Amino acid sequence: MTTRDRRRWTTPDDVVNRLRKRWERGTYLTALAEGTPWEPICIPLTGPKPGDITSDLAAVLTWTRSWAADAGPLRVTNRRVGGRVAGTNDLPHQAWVDRPESLWEILGVADDVDRYLRHLRSAETTAPQLVGWIRANPLKVLAHTLAWPRLQATVCWLTDYQGPSLHIRQVDVPGVDTKFIENHRAILATLLDISLPPERIDSTYPRANFAERFQFLRKPRYVRFRILDSGSMLAGFSELTVRADEFAEPPPGITNVYVVENETTYLAFPSMPGSIVIHGGGYAVTQLASLPWLRGTRIVYWGDLDTHGFAILNRLRKHFPHTESMLMDRSTLISHRDHWARETVPTDEHLELLSDEEAEIYQSLTDGDFGPGVRLEQERIRFSALESALAEI
Repeated sequence: MTTRDRRRWTTPDDVVNRLRKRWERGTYLTALAEGTPWEPICIPLTGPKPGDITSDLAAVLTWTRSWAADAGPLRVTNRRVGGRVAGTNDLPHQAWVDRPESLWEILGVADDVDRYLRHLRSAETTAPQLVGWIRANPLKVLAHTLAWPRLQATVCWLTDYQGPSLHIRQVDVPGVDTKFIENHRAILATLLDISLPPERIDSTYPRANFAERFQFLRKPRYVRFRILDSGSMLAGFSELTVRADEFAEPPPGITNVYVVENETTYLAFPSMPGSIVIHGGGYAVTQLASLPWLRGTRIVYWGDLDTHGFAILNRLRKHFPHTESMLMDRSTLISHRDHWARETVPTDEHLELLSDEEAEIYQSLTDGDFGPGVRLEQERIRFSALESALAEI
């Protein structure tokens, strides 16, 4: 008999591992939750053959004794093996789990079972809409066992709430705060999908977009702008930050809007009649889509002269096709060679809304025609170049 043959003999640990795999699939807890009558579990054992008794009796005896010592709550039944040569011997043949309590002891999960049943009984009383999910997903319940009472209370509170839209901060459940909800968004999203009526769920958003999907009020978007025409100031202010959803009309007399990325450039932007300058904030320029009045103004975008700068320009044009660009051309790039930097993570996405000239330089940047990852940041362009560009406009 080889060592490999002995390795095939079933050990008590093998039986426990087999039972644990069924536990990890939720098989036992689901059956318990659904009231399925208990049936003793039988696991056949692979053990020595008659020839093994004669060829390696010591190994056979060691294996047999391991079952006597390690079976614990398992009930082991034997079968008679042997014949005229080796004699007959009773060897372990089947391992039985006769009672659920024995199974919990074998797996060391008695406390988990008690906790799960408490959660299930609580839901049957206070959150019956969750019972089916709890029965089908016992291990997910146990994965959140410490937080489960608060999770269930949060779901019940939101299900019962009938008032106007809320900020997440306004959910008023003992032991539940904004951090708790943020940290448990995934499981809460699953439970709220089960509990809330369809009109309270915006299914155009995935569960990952928790606030949007469940129609919570969100942090407002803001627009920061400077009025470049002293005759158009608002209540004496030349610079304001306002909520985008309240920025319904342009300041009086404004017909030109400049959008720039760099804050210092934004603050130093020269005075221009009938104009404002907006601090764009990179890809956040898309928040300008909520300002429909921009469709009736001249929009000039000036971003970094790199691949992402053109991607932002392309994104802005999806909302405002008439957007022009400024100082994002080949001559500006070449004349500032000494100020080139390295774009560490360039993009090469297809930008369908660039002009022919813009698309040509964008392609040159993505192809590395000027060198790998060349970029010219907005703040490195000479101020006199800005003044000349504005004079042409």
